[in-house]
Amino acid sequence: MIAARRLQRSFADGLIAEAVEDLWEPWMRYADQALEDEALLRIIQQELAKRCKKSKTRGRPATSAEVVLRMMLLKHVRDWSFAELSREVRANLVYREFTRIGGGKVPDDKTMGRLGRQLGPEVVAQVHDRVVAMARENRVATGRKLRVDTTVVETNIHYPTDSSLLGDGVRGLTRVMKKISAVAGQAGT
Repeated sequence: MIAARRLQRSFADGLIAEAVEDLWEPWMRYADQALEDEALLRIIQQELAKRCKKSKTRGRPATSAEVVLRMMLLKHVRDWSFAELSREVRANLVYREFTRIGGGKVPDDKTMGRLGRQLGPEVVAQVHDRVVAMARENRVATGRKLRVDTTVVETNIHYPTDSSLLGDGVRGLTRVMKKISAVAGQAGT
């Protein structure tokens, strides 16, 4: 059964919340307010419900949509692998409170990997669109410009072996030396 939120908080959740209330980072407070949006949770819940035909209403309780969304955000912000995410959330009370796990069991790295793959790029695009819409509604951003992270863009490069890197260095030095010789003449050599 896939719920949007955890249905019942435990006694330990209240103790954790009280103990770490002043330890949250500023970005966590803003993200916490934004992640309260029901439309965001509905996007995640609908996608998770596609796994099995009646998984939204039947079966054992699965990881809630809220926990999945918050853990995926934390993974992205911290640039962690799924194994690091699971380990850090298990060990850190602030992360437990931010992800709304509290005193409950933290999903392991394989579960989070499967859930992350299930969401896919279309759902991530829907979440981004909703976040931009929320920012426009609250007049935080105009939503006219798009910043793209292009750190993993496919391009044609040669495989960097030691000899090819050495050759690249020699070509670069030769090019610079020719420019110096053109400007300084014989004094450059």
